[in-house]
Order: sequence, then structure tokens, then C-alpha cells
Amino acid sequence: MTGHIYRDVILEQHARLFRGAMGAEFLFMNNNARSHRANIVDECLQSEDITRMDWPAYSLDSDTHILRILTYSAYSHTPIDLNA
Repeated sequence: MTGHIYRDVILEQHARLFRGAMGAEFLFMNNNARSHRANIVDECLQSEDITRMDWPAYSLDSDTHILRILTYSAYSHTPIDLNA
């Protein structure tokens, strides 16, 4: 996905509506993919007065990390230790 597509589809069609409904408390989160950090996306967020949540690019809390753990566990029939 390019920055243009991300801006046109996600930000302009969805994030803008949520921002309008939530008001000033709205905090936008993404996973720092290259398309999410494109200049055109930054400009759009600034023009819409949308605050982006600081999120490390390789955070262990990211959805992809969790999905990888769950997928591995499901295919290897290994129970997940959530306390690890």
C-alpha cells in the first residue's frame, strides 16, 4: 500500500469520521509501516488536526507480533504461555 492509498482510503474515509465523532480526545494509532509515515500522510494528519500516537516501529505489542505467536502456536500445537 502506498502513502497515497493509505491517505485516501484509511485517513480520509475513516480516521476523519472518527476524529469528528470523538473530538479533541481522538488519538490515532498505526504500526509505523512505511506508507503510514509518508510525508503525504503526515500532512493530512496535521491538516485534519489528528494526533498520532507514538508507537515504536518494532514494538512487541504490535498486532503482527501477536498474530505470529498465535499462528505458530496453532500450527505447532504448542500452548501459549501468556506470562512469558
